[in-house]
Amino acid sequence: MAVQKAPYLPQYGAFAFLQRAFPIILAAMAKRRKKKVERTIHLSAGPLPPRLAEQFSECRLIFSDASQQRHGGLAAVLFEHADSEPLVTTRTVPIIGSNELELQAAVFALEQGSLHFPEQAVTLFSDNQDAITRLNQAKTLGPAQDPELTSMFARLDLTALLANASLRWIKGHSNCRGNALADTHARAAAS
Repeated sequence: MAVQKAPYLPQYGAFAFLQRAFPIILAAMAKRRKKKVERTIHLSAGPLPPRLAEQFSECRLIFSDASQQRHGGLAAVLFEHADSEPLVTTRTVPIIGSNELELQAAVFALEQGSLHFPEQAVTLFSDNQDAITRLNQAKTLGPAQDPELTSMFARLDLTALLANASLRWIKGHSNCRGNALADTHARAAAS
């Protein structure tokens, strides 16, 4: 016994045929879309959330972030101390891969830190784990162990930039005011 195919009605098209055959089912399917829930994030009063603020109260704080839109945008937000006003610097760059852009933002932030806080200990916070891992490895093992990193920043002395820096990962899109400022300014630099 041969299996018969459902008749194709060329005058209607496949979707038009379904609309005429099952109007109630299709109407019900269209109504089942979930609404996008807007999440409210309450930012910390200082640059860091309270659980981290005490730990880094004596440090110069630097936050970096990158964004991709029409261009690549880098942002560095610097705090001399927890109560100071942020110093924001941005740069627009050509678009490259996301992790490379975040790495560029972290190195850009370290450059800004060395300009504004020369020979002082700084802590860099980034929401990109890859950038923090690569820079921590370059600090402990030397930049030569990562040839791609060395070629990306051939004009810079990475060893000197990393000498006074402590590198930390911080969760992105959380209640950290410093990271939120870096995110906002990186998006503005990328547009």
